[in-house]
Amino acid sequence: MSQPVSSAEARPSTLRVLLDNRPSYLSFGLAWLLGHGAYAMSHGADPLLRLPAAVPTALLIAGLLIAMVITSVVTMRAQRGATGADAVVGNLLAVSWLVGFGALFLVITALSSALAQDDLKMLLWPTGSGLIVGLLYLAGGAAYRDVLQYALGAWLALTSTAALFLDGASPYWVLALAGGGSYLVAAAVEPRRRALAA
Repeated sequence: MSQPVSSAEARPSTLRVLLDNRPSYLSFGLAWLLGHGAYAMSHGADPLLRLPAAVPTALLIAGLLIAMVITSVVTMRAQRGATGADAVVGNLLAVSWLVGFGALFLVITALSSALAQDDLKMLLWPTGSGLIVGLLYLAGGAAYRDVLQYALGAWLALTSTAALFLDGASPYWVLALAGGGSYLVAAAVEPRRRALAA
């Protein structure tokens, strides 16, 4: 005798939204390469490049803002018409970015104040941002069963935090090359992932 199938078991177990993350990966990769790379090259007593202090920060912020706009457009297009679990997951992940970076702001502000070291922000913001982005990609990869996004998140979280053990310009080289480079590798692999998931 066959067992009755519950409504929960009858529902599909995977989400239907298939994001194309190439524009997001490319834009974030370039932002990390240019922003962190400019800081690495202009940092220290004998820098490779003599740049005004505001230039690396401006490059990074502008690059990240452009990348966030591109990512928002890509996500909104993919989520258009999404209902049920798809819509809930998309909305929760979007809000998670605000929560994650809001929490990071509080941690960095509190630590800098407690230790009376304002220059700590210059190290904690880029490495902490890499950690938050990595954790959010872990969540997105798990929610959408996207192994590539999950692997990228794990890599970003681990390399960004490991960079804290380094000094001088080294943390920024790690963020630029290991972080920005991993985004570009992910962008190159993304078409294959989509073909297999379709």
